[in-house]
Amino acid sequence: MKLILGILLAGFFSCSQPQQDGTAIKTITATEYKEQAKKEGILVDVRTTEEYAAGHLAGASNADYLDGTFAKSIKDWDKEKTYYLYCKSGNRSSKAAQLMQEAGFKNIYNIGGYQDLKSVGLPTKE
Repeated sequence: MKLILGILLAGFFSCSQPQQDGTAIKTITATEYKEQAKKEGILVDVRTTEEYAAGHLAGASNADYLDGTFAKSIKDWDKEKTYYLYCKSGNRSSKAAQLMQEAGFKNIYNIGGYQDLKSVGLPTKE
């Protein structure tokens, strides 16, 4: 049991620890993002196009992580800008953030799940 807990904690903390080049994926809560939303950054919904069409945060662009084109599409993005990623639960956005980090992006935030973001009063388009 201690081994499993240790592995889980190591995996959790490795997501927010800086890599050798100084970049890190930052995971923040919906409430923390609500405060950060006032700063400059690009909001990206990594859910499917159907999920996005059913409702998304105002100002978010859609880059479907599951359709197989996400890794290709980020090649055209500015690696120096700040990106805020979300999905349904935070799982896909975490994986998308990892791909972006591996591609050399420097400022990546995983802001979690759409319903949590919506519940703190962020504007949506439905």
